Amino acid sequence: MNPDDIHDRWAERTGAYSPAYYAHYGPNETSELLGAIIDRVVGPDAAVLELGCSSGRHLAHLHDHGYDDLHGVDINESAFEVMERVYPDLAATGAFTHGSLEEFVRDHEANRFDVVYAVQTLQHLPPEAEWVFDELVRLTDSLLVTAETDSDESTADAASSTDDISDSGSAVTDVRDVDGVPLYVRDWSRVFADRGWVELEDEAAVLDYHTFRAFRPPAE
Repeated sequence: MNPDDIHDRWAERTGAYSPAYYAHYGPNETSELLGAIIDRVVGPDAAVLELGCSSGRHLAHLHDHGYDDLHGVDINESAFEVMERVYPDLAATGAFTHGSLEEFVRDHEANRFDVVYAVQTLQHLPPEAEWVFDELVRLTDSLLVTAETDSDESTADAASSTDDISDSGSAVTDVRDVDGVPLYVRDWSRVFADRGWVELEDEAAVLDYHTFRAFRPPAE
């Protein structure tokens, strides 16, 4: 599946994994882990960006705990309609962009955000979009968090293949089909270690659907 097709699938998503779906379930354990580590590393004055924010359940958790400089990008326009309905205070306070994360990361200066995080979003970037990872470390000043399917996890209900790994230099170790959308499995520790960032290994946690990992920039 090419990148445009992947964008279209998420832009038109309804039902499972749609903005309304995530708003229905609300903040969860991942939200709590995000809030805890952001509190420890930077605190509530931080500028925080979520990539693939959907209807904003994780950002809403941060807002409820004193964070106001909140930003999000999502390709599904209905995400912001759901946000206004379910999390109106967040929608009124934060800054949100409708569009692809590939477009978004190109349009901001270095170290623009204190914290950048993604929850089950980067795993849908195909190998040809791995340049985005370089942009993420450029944009992030203090803390980068991933909550993605990791190469050391097993997903019993997902079809698995290596046929779609088109670039031998890619970080992709496996490709899975999840409800009609490709999921590119990577070793996320290595992805950002290869870019000089240091993992906070004590913060890593294997959850039901992804592994939570946190990274700091290299010491100067």
